[in-house]
Order: sequence, then structure tokens, then C-alpha cells
Amino acid sequence: MVAAARYGGVTSKKGLFMPVFLSTDDAEFEARFTVLLGMKREESVDVDEVVAAIITRVRNEGDAAVLALTDQFDRLALTVGTMRFSATEIEAECAKVSPQDRAALEMAAERIRAYHARQMPEDKLWEEENGARLGWRWTPVSAAGLYVPGGLASYPSSVLMNAIPARVAGVGRLVICCPTPDGVVNPLVLLAARICGVDEIYRIGGAQAVAALAYGTQTIAPVDKITGPGNAYVAAAKRRVFGRVGIDMIAGPSEILVIADSDNDPDWIALDLLSQAEHDESAQSILITDDADFGREVAAAVEKRLEALERRAIAGASWRNNGAVIVVRDLAEAAALSNRVAPEHLELCVAEPEALSVQITHAGAIFLGAWTPEAIGDYIGGPNHVLPTARSARFSSGLSVLDFVKRTTLAQMTPAALRAIGPAAERLAQSESLQAHGLSVRARLDKLND
Repeated sequence: MVAAARYGGVTSKKGLFMPVFLSTDDAEFEARFTVLLGMKREESVDVDEVVAAIITRVRNEGDAAVLALTDQFDRLALTVGTMRFSATEIEAECAKVSPQDRAALEMAAERIRAYHARQMPEDKLWEEENGARLGWRWTPVSAAGLYVPGGLASYPSSVLMNAIPARVAGVGRLVICCPTPDGVVNPLVLLAARICGVDEIYRIGGAQAVAALAYGTQTIAPVDKITGPGNAYVAAAKRRVFGRVGIDMIAGPSEILVIADSDNDPDWIALDLLSQAEHDESAQSILITDDADFGREVAAAVEKRLEALERRAIAGASWRNNGAVIVVRDLAEAAALSNRVAPEHLELCVAEPEALSVQITHAGAIFLGAWTPEAIGDYIGGPNHVLPTARSARFSSGLSVLDFVKRTTLAQMTPAALRAIGPAAERLAQSESLQAHGLSVRARLDKLND
């Protein structure tokens, strides 16, 4: 028999899905909150050695390794000729999509495209008084590999969120790797790829796909950057190939933090918390509120919704093991705690969400007001849903056009400019004992003095 879970001095009748309850008034709050911050929710199994062996095998054997590993892990026997979806196959799968789903994907694509077009940085070039010209120029990476999870987690929205910013940035070649375990294909994934103008799509996944994108095989040409989420093996592979290629980030389990006052529907907030809990047993959902009774109402609403939720086993485990309700004295305290969490998704369900958002310095994405559920951001809002997790919003940002371009600096000296600043450069070179550096400047200065 499962013991009834206690929260805030109240015992749940079912006792199955109760989260941690904390209050900043409690003497032990800081210690318990620190434990919450330090919770390791990533997969516990050590996969690095396995991934290292897979990468080595793909580098050495190319296509043969990819085919063998796909057969082993995805139970799918492919040939060199069937690794890539043909144009005919793509057309046939896209035809299976209903008009309603097609329209939804197209609307999402247009909104995502319009948002990311505004992110494009501008080249800049200026001239100083001495005639020196300085600036920078932005250019796209030549080729990008987009990893799209398959199986149970096959998300066409991830195709849009990865491919559209790359296209907006001007990336010339886009490659999608999406595993199809047991040969099961999600037509929406292929339609999303077609909407984005991607036709180089391989039905491979896992660490072997990451290795193929990074190092190339006889069939798959290597790329310059790899983006997109995946399981622990994909994450470990991205870590290992970083440096050979660029990567977006190492995505961990999904997270949501909701700051809500009592002037909210508890059921709405409960559903928002569950929207991330249903992703993964390792996902984390946190509510911060200034009303303890409202916190209990939300917890009760979560428990009730779990009774009928299709993914209740996953969501229930996430909420029970990683969820939390935190009661604070005021919203300023809520903002301070949120900054310490640095959540992937942050909902501000309060009377003046924009004012509160000014106090937020660390969050992947902020959703302002009770009418802006995080799920809108996952699909159709416009901003990217590939966001920093595991408190990495303290130092990183979500996926954007900027991930697919790089900045090259420009500098041009005139004789007058070199005469003005060259001696200082020569002096600094001498101070670092880099003789040739200094002489390369001196040679030109001497020419000017002839």
C-alpha cells in the first residue's frame, strides 16, 4: 500500500501525485530549496563510453556502421539506397496529412518565419577620422544538420523550430535525421520538412546519426552545425563532436515554472504544469504563489487531471518526484527565486505580468499573463521552443537565427591610420616578445618614413 503523501499539513486522499511543498516562511526553506535546485534529473545511466564507441565505429566504417546500428537500435533494416527518404516517399507521406493539420503547420511556419526574420543582424562598416575602416559582416554556416527525435517523441514542431531559423539565416544545405523505429513514419514530420524546404531527410537517429552528420559517410556529407533535441545518447554524442562541428546546446528534461497569484483558475495552472510533466518522467514543473490555499487548489487540480490524462504515468511520476509548490511572501520574492531556478519556460500569471518580467533576468522564455499558456510557445507563438534547460538560462539563450550565422570582423588601415596607431601595436608586440609581430608593423612604418 502506498502511504499517503503530506503537503502543507494536508494529506492527499489518493496520495499518489503530491509534489514537494515549500514556504519561504519555513526555517528550513533555504536548505530545501537548495536541494531542489541541485536535483539531477538527467538520465542516470552512463552512456558516454557507448557513444564514444559508436562515433569511432561510424568514423571508421561510414555507411556500414550506420546501417548496422540502425538495424540494432531501431529494428529497421536499411540499405545505402533507402537511408534517405525519396521524393516519391515524401510526397506519399505528406498526402496522408489532413487539411486541418496541414493548415495548422502552415500557420505555425509562417508565424515562426516572421518572428525569426526580425532577428537577422545587420552588417556594419564605419570609418574613423584617421581613415581606418572597421566593421563586421554576418554570413551563414554552409550546412546544418537538424536532429528530430523519432518514435514516441516525433515532433513536427521541432522541425519548424530548427529548420526555419536556419533558412532565414541563409543556410544553403539543411539535412534532417529522424529515426523511424520499426519503420513507423510520422507524415507530419515530413510535411513540416517540406514546408521548410528541406528534402535531404534520413531515417536514422541516435549517436550514429550525430556522428554521420559531424564526420560524414559515403552517403551523407558532413555539416558545419548540428541542432535539435534528443535522448541521452544524442546529447552525449553532441558533446563529443563539439569542436568538429558547432552545436546549439545540450538539451535536458523539460521545465516549467509558473508564478501565479490567487486570481487564476487553478485548473488552468494545473494544466500548464502538466504540459511539461507529460514530456518525460524527468521533467520538472514548479508553481510559485503568494497564496498557500491557491497552491493547494492547484495541486488538487493536478491530481484530478491526472486521473484522465493519457500520459498520466509519465506526468504523475514527474510531478511526484520533481514537482514543487513554493509559497512566497510577495511577487518580488517570487521573481528572485525564479532567477535562481533560471527556468526553461516561465509563465507570469499575475495582474501585471510585464512589470514583473522586468525583475526576471534568467529564463529561456517568458509567457506574459494567464491567456498565454506555454503550449502556445511550443507550437504557434513565433519565438523558438528550443530553449536552455538545467539552469543554463543563466548564461545561454534559446535557438535563433544567430545560431546559424557567424560574425567576421573587418579592418582596413590607410597609411595615415597605420602611422597613427601602428607604433602602439609595435610596442605591445615587443612587450610580449613577439618579434615578427612588431617587425610586420615596423616594416610598413619605415616605408612611410622613406
